[in-house]
Amino acid sequence: MTTPQDPPTLIVVDGANVVGSVPDGWWRDRRGAAERLRDRLADLAGTGLPGRPGPLEIVLVVEGAARGVDSVPGVRVDEAPGSGDDRMVELVAGARDRPCLVVTADRELRRRVGELGAEVTGPRTVRPRD
Repeated sequence: MTTPQDPPTLIVVDGANVVGSVPDGWWRDRRGAAERLRDRLADLAGTGLPGRPGPLEIVLVVEGAARGVDSVPGVRVDEAPGSGDDRMVELVAGARDRPCLVVTADRELRRRVGELGAEVTGPRTVRPRD
């Protein structure tokens, strides 16, 4: 149970993996798809996720053609300078003093962040199939 002085849970979202989890034409406009995901995440920042009441600190990690997406209240967009997976591992490593949840289906990334103590969940947690 968290207390008012505890930091909010850090949610690190694998933008490419979550966007790619639903074949809705995202490949035609990767930046637009990342913006739509960001907006969906902004709604969750205050309300929370199943088993994780808000407020949450959400970081959406983008890479490649999805770069250039602006942060909005509730969601910080982090442009990976190289590998998005490596950037997410760095974020988790820097958050060892607080609860951290990584949203991805990538097996290797799940293993890497799990070794650092993060919990992991799949894309459907933040992006149910429409």
